Amino acid sequence: MKTIYILITSMVLMFSLKSNAQIVKAEIRATGLTCSMCSNAINKQLKTVPEVVNVEIDLNSNTFTVTLKEGNELSPKIFKEKVEKAGFFIGSLVVTAKSNTITQSSYIMVNDKKSNASEIQFQVVDKGYVTEKEFKKLSKSYKNIDTYASNNEDDFHIKMIN
Repeated sequence: MKTIYILITSMVLMFSLKSNAQIVKAEIRATGLTCSMCSNAINKQLKTVPEVVNVEIDLNSNTFTVTLKEGNELSPKIFKEKVEKAGFFIGSLVVTAKSNTITQSSYIMVNDKKSNASEIQFQVVDKGYVTEKEFKKLSKSYKNIDTYASNNEDDFHIKMIN
C-alpha cells in the first residue's frame, strides 16, 4: 500500500512540474546604446542564460526579444542583471508568460486588468525596469501601494497589458 502511495505521489508531482509558472518571452528595450557593438554586448550577456533559445535585436528601437525554453523558472531579475552586466539599463521590460506565473507571491499587480488567456503580457514597472523619468511618474501614481516604494529586488510590480 505504501508503494502505491509513493508511486501516485511521484506521478502527481511529475505532472504538476510541467505546469509551473514560466516566462515564455521577454521584450527588453535597453537604454544607453550608441552603436551595434553596444547591442552585441547585451546580446552576448543574454545568450549566457541557459534557458534562452533565441535573441532577436531591433537596432532601430534598441529592443531585444528573448525567447525562452519551455519549463523555465526565470524571473525578470535575470534580464536586469544581464543588461546591467553588459553596462546598460532597461528602459522597458514586457514579459509574455503563462497565466499562472502572476499567481506567485513575488508578482504584485498595480492595475486591475484581468485576463483568461493561457498566456498573458505584462510590464514590470519597478525601478530598474523602466527609465528614471518613468519611475518618478509611476511612483506618484502607485503611492498607495506600500510595497512599490520599498524597492525590494525580489518583488515585481506588474501592469497587465492583455
